[in-house]
Amino acid sequence: MAHSGPGFTGRQVWQRLMEGNMRFVQGLFQGRNLLDLRRTLAQGQQPEAAVLCCSDSRVPAEIIFDQSLGDLFVVRTAGLVLDPTSIGSLEYAVAHLHVPLLVIKGHEGCGAVTAAVEHPEATEGHIGSIITQISPAVDQARRNGHNAQDLIEATTDIHLKYLEETLCQVSSIIREAIDAGRLEVVVAKYFLHAGQVQPLTSTF
Repeated sequence: MAHSGPGFTGRQVWQRLMEGNMRFVQGLFQGRNLLDLRRTLAQGQQPEAAVLCCSDSRVPAEIIFDQSLGDLFVVRTAGLVLDPTSIGSLEYAVAHLHVPLLVIKGHEGCGAVTAAVEHPEATEGHIGSIITQISPAVDQARRNGHNAQDLIEATTDIHLKYLEETLCQVSSIIREAIDAGRLEVVVAKYFLHAGQVQPLTSTF
């Protein structure tokens, strides 16, 4: 993503990310001089989007969107679950880095969601705290009548939408930025086999 200063709208940034994802799908990555970028970025950062995504090693946002150093402010937790520090990190991107776009990017075949569906009583270490956050989405997916075959993906989609709602409820910084038109939000899902990111909801 070329850094030509602030002024891009969330919609414009999302369009650029989707163009990058198409390059990723096709294997046509943009060439970059990382040495020059590294030197330039030592002076400061101006990312154009914040991304909340999963810690899963197969889904790094920078690669999936064909971005580079300085382009994305990324917060990664297993299952995208939220805690005060991850919320605070996103708030920092909104309040101090002035990103115009927040992307909540989940993915198919999520291990954290699978665990919440198949092992809801797991208490190993702190892993249970991850499952606890995803459990409401599991319950909703079951109430919606999804069978075992598609329960994991249905839960994932519900969980991602819950995350957007939760962020708006618990973060006045994020909510006020959205209300003021300074921040757009896209909830999206990455498909492992196709390599594509597809939006589920957006504020556009």
